[in-house]
Amino acid sequence: MELFVQCKTALKGVSIVMKRIMIFMLALTAMFVFACKNETNTNSNATNTGAYNTSSSTTSTTATDTSATMSTTGTTSVTSTAPLSKSDQDFAKKAAQGGMMEVDLGQLAAAKAQSNDVKDFGNRMVNDHGKAGDELKSLASQKGLTLPGTPSAEEQKAQKELSAKSGAAFDKAYMSNMVKDHTKDAKEFENASKNVKDPDLKNWASKTLTVVQDHLKMAKDINGKLK
Repeated sequence: MELFVQCKTALKGVSIVMKRIMIFMLALTAMFVFACKNETNTNSNATNTGAYNTSSSTTSTTATDTSATMSTTGTTSVTSTAPLSKSDQDFAKKAAQGGMMEVDLGQLAAAKAQSNDVKDFGNRMVNDHGKAGDELKSLASQKGLTLPGTPSAEEQKAQKELSAKSGAAFDKAYMSNMVKDHTKDAKEFENASKNVKDPDLKNWASKTLTVVQDHLKMAKDINGKLK
């Protein structure tokens, strides 16, 4: 009987110890799970922060690129927006109409010319005079001047006469016209580069004079090769 009581007491003690061990294990497990969860959240936040920083960096680069694009495609810069004098206005209007004629005839030559040299020259006229015309239009607009939208009546007549020609006859007539026209333009732009009052228009005339002189040399060379 005494042995039975001792065994029962021993078993009760073992049971208590086992319960304590289980409680300790459960507590340890809970602490481990909690620690893992915190580490996961920390890593997740770090990842999100990194993604945000990457996004911010990309946005900054895009903004820089956009700014660079705007600076290259903006309007022609001017030193003054003061209105042009009457003589300066007359030169700007005449130059605008002459430039439009060069573009129109250049397009005609690129389409109708028989000689590849004449075709290439026509394309050069479209590109160079188109660019110069855009610059002049921007400059004039900032000074309150509206330029003509079409070539003069005399220039339109010359274009009509050229349109009626074809083949070698067209090539010769077009290049002869280009030599004559650019000889006249070179003199007018040289005069403007010295006598125009507005500094911005004067600078444009000086810059364009170099282009016109280059065109004149090309026109003479090509015209001399045509039969």
